Amino acid sequence: MVFKNYYKILDLETSHVSIDEIKIAYRQAAKKYHPDVNIGDSLAEEKIKDINEAYRILSVPASKRKYDRIWNSHFNKVQKAFIGAEKKGALFNIFLGNVGQDEKQEHSKNKKTTKGENIETQINISLQEAFFGMEKTLSIRTLEGKAKKIVVNIPQGIQNGEKIRLIGQGKPSEDGGKNGDLLIKIKIEDDQKFKLENQDIHTNLLISPWEAALGARVTIDSIDDQTKIYIPQGTQSGEKIKIPNKGYKTNNGKRGDLIAEIKIVVPEELNDKEKKLFEKLKSISTFNPRSEKK
Repeated sequence: MVFKNYYKILDLETSHVSIDEIKIAYRQAAKKYHPDVNIGDSLAEEKIKDINEAYRILSVPASKRKYDRIWNSHFNKVQKAFIGAEKKGALFNIFLGNVGQDEKQEHSKNKKTTKGENIETQINISLQEAFFGMEKTLSIRTLEGKAKKIVVNIPQGIQNGEKIRLIGQGKPSEDGGKNGDLLIKIKIEDDQKFKLENQDIHTNLLISPWEAALGARVTIDSIDDQTKIYIPQGTQSGEKIKIPNKGYKTNNGKRGDLIAEIKIVVPEELNDKEKKLFEKLKSISTFNPRSEKK
């Protein structure tokens, strides 16, 4: 029977870890071997199955304790057997894989060929495309100069500068080994409405002079919906209002903030009634923005 080292599968060095630490390790491993970023890689598909299996067992305290007891029992037995049989060249299936002659043969086999070189490129995508995810068709040139189209699945919430790895889409090996990989670096572009800074999204909020002076409740667009915010009385142009959890997605599934910079907009044209009201305000107001504040 082959016993799998679930801790090793999740890149954990010890079994003395909390459930929260297991959850963090699972998210990191699942992201690394997710099928969307390892298209066509059968090894990654098997790896993600092991990762899900490991998390299912270790994330529940009762099943984790049971697994630890079985693990410790078999580890002690196999360790003693291995020490005695190692001298005879015996083969053992220990936890995640074979050791002994099979491993030596695999190592020797791998030394005969070299993997092809990786190819790196960069694509620009919009902030909306990065936030919601998308499929993007790329046209690349092969070594023979032929055009080749590749469909890339860009996951939701991909980070600026993050790389997507396409297994086997790089340069071929010179001695019959595996092809290299294609690494696609993502650059998220700002648009006229939204600007990305780390996990925060910045935008302008246009308000009227009377909304700034009197205060108002207004609707503002975020990248995926609308929300109402309150403009305090006496708000000045250039001030910033932070709307929590309305920004870009983070690696741990949370969101940054939406930062709205106030821009007070004066009407370019006034009708007769509006003009009279402004003239009346001018005649009775003592406010002078050019006077020194005390």
